[in-house]
Amino acid sequence: MSDLALGGRKVLLIVGGGIAAYKALELVRLLKKAGADVRSILTEGGAAFVTPLSLAALTGHPVRQGLFLPDDETTMGHIELSRWADLVVVAPATAGLIAKAANGMADDLASTTLLATDKRVLLAPAMNVRMWTHPAVQANVDRLKGFSGLHQVALVGPDEGEMACGEFGPGRMAEPAAILTAIARMLSAPLSGAGVSRPLAGRRAVVTAGPTFEPIDPVRGLTNRSSGKQGYAIAAALAERGAEVTLVSGPTGLPTPAGVTRVDVETALQMQAATQAVLPTDIAVLSAAVADWRVDTIAGGKIKKAPGGPPALALIENPDILAGVAKAGPRRPALLIGFAAETIDLEANARAKLSRKGCDWIVGNDVSGDVFGADGNTVLLVTKDAAEPWPRLSKTEVAQRLADRIADHFAPEP
Repeated sequence: MSDLALGGRKVLLIVGGGIAAYKALELVRLLKKAGADVRSILTEGGAAFVTPLSLAALTGHPVRQGLFLPDDETTMGHIELSRWADLVVVAPATAGLIAKAANGMADDLASTTLLATDKRVLLAPAMNVRMWTHPAVQANVDRLKGFSGLHQVALVGPDEGEMACGEFGPGRMAEPAAILTAIARMLSAPLSGAGVSRPLAGRRAVVTAGPTFEPIDPVRGLTNRSSGKQGYAIAAALAERGAEVTLVSGPTGLPTPAGVTRVDVETALQMQAATQAVLPTDIAVLSAAVADWRVDTIAGGKIKKAPGGPPALALIENPDILAGVAKAGPRRPALLIGFAAETIDLEANARAKLSRKGCDWIVGNDVSGDVFGADGNTVLLVTKDAAEPWPRLSKTEVAQRLADRIADHFAPEP
């Protein structure tokens, strides 16, 4: 996470009550490593899972716990804290804290601070799957998403998986690294809402991300190395600028970005079908690492080792999703952007791909170093007229810069 620079940014962390509170300690560590100044509020429920001493040791500041504690409130602590922060983060955000924030309830230090703040808020929900899917919780979430301007609220997660209660489904708090990425993105994004420009409002976009997986048998497959981080960051950046974004994702462990519709696929054929189904769009950013080949015949059972050595696999080519979208006729996106992952001759290979595929821009991606799974990227933006090298940036910063270029492309002529 060293690529995420938060030097001098001030983050107020509210730790709610839930088993996921232990992840807040790792989040503090990551924030401090990125250069942020962190202060914390620990709710009564949160204190059942983490200690004030742990938070104080990691943040380097006293932990605030009560609305009516003399040491905290002699200087109107909740007002002071709410004004001090650049961003307020609630992790874990319980159903109770979400309800209070959505309905203006203020009966403890955490909820009072949330009501008193004039800064944006990031929630990392964490609760049982049945609680998360309850209509009351979803109504409160929708209400919060409708806040704008200085009171803008965003969510990161929840993730899907096995929970402490033994049930499985959406409701797990996002991992600290994902929350850190959301924090960096939110701190770098302009405010949305009344009086604030959302340059891609009314535009539709499709983004592909992650790898594809081509099964050989029920347990093995062909794939490419890709974390999906860059594509997910691009989807988030386009949504922040007002676009209606569909993210077609291969297998990843990443949470769905706020305001983005996600379609999960596994194979290249599935990704092709899901991408074509979204068209027509104004924007397509096809950043997925699609496997070039698949086996001609998938074995019905696990292929066993045999004395004769490994089996011979007959491979056939997968569809060219980028070229297919370029040839979609009236359904072709107005701006079609592909990615070229290269280890040598980045500009030459990217320019050749631009011509061969029939797209408008290519983001040439230098993968000769430590790129896969990392949070930084070195890219070259290639158009029909120019090739613009970008310095090494975090994947969030690459996404923000690319989204700004896309917004400029669609801006009306002066």
